[in-house]
Amino acid sequence: MATPMLDGIELKAVQVIRQEIEQDYRRHRIAGLDGTVHQHIGRRSHRVTLAGVLLTATATDDLAALQKKAAAGDEVTFTADIATALDIDRMVIEAFAAEQAVGVNGQTAYAIVLAESPPLPPPAEVSAFGGLGDFGLGELGFDPGALGDLVSDIADQAGSVMELAAAAMGAIDSLTAMADLGSLGDVAKPVADALGEVGKLDDTVASVRAAAAKLLG
Repeated sequence: MATPMLDGIELKAVQVIRQEIEQDYRRHRIAGLDGTVHQHIGRRSHRVTLAGVLLTATATDDLAALQKKAAAGDEVTFTADIATALDIDRMVIEAFAAEQAVGVNGQTAYAIVLAESPPLPPPAEVSAFGGLGDFGLGELGFDPGALGDLVSDIADQAGSVMELAAAAMGAIDSLTAMADLGSLGDVAKPVADALGEVGKLDDTVASVRAAAAKLLG
């Protein structure tokens, strides 16, 4: 059997190596169905547990090296015959324990728990309408691209509504100020301008309603 390696540390006196694979399922109860439906959502990380002793000649140095790696919490490489068939690139040390027998020549025993540390997936791409294209909307008769265009149109129209509303309120404020100051100027023009802005507001709201109607079918 090849000597297990943890990064560059040879674990020459390993006594036991245990490897575990655990699947992950979500359980669902279906009305009228005896039993439980199990939805497979992937597997958990491979886990490897090692237990052994440190050789007397290098025990002090080997123990210090293992303690430093366990304390650092960095990813490590692990090779052993028991992991040959597993697709494991990097692992982390989840737990480490050492025990030294009392006495002048007391032997040091240790146990290490390793867990697979897979690389993160690539960043998710955000598409129009919150990425609904990934959920098979085409099969339901929706065009994800068209939905994105409609959402953009509604957003544009909403911005126009806010601009026109602000303009109308500004005109009304001007009328109020003129009344407070008792101005004898041309009051008709501000009134006409305010009414014109309100009319544009109605047209924009109608556009928003039309876009929403397309979206909802």
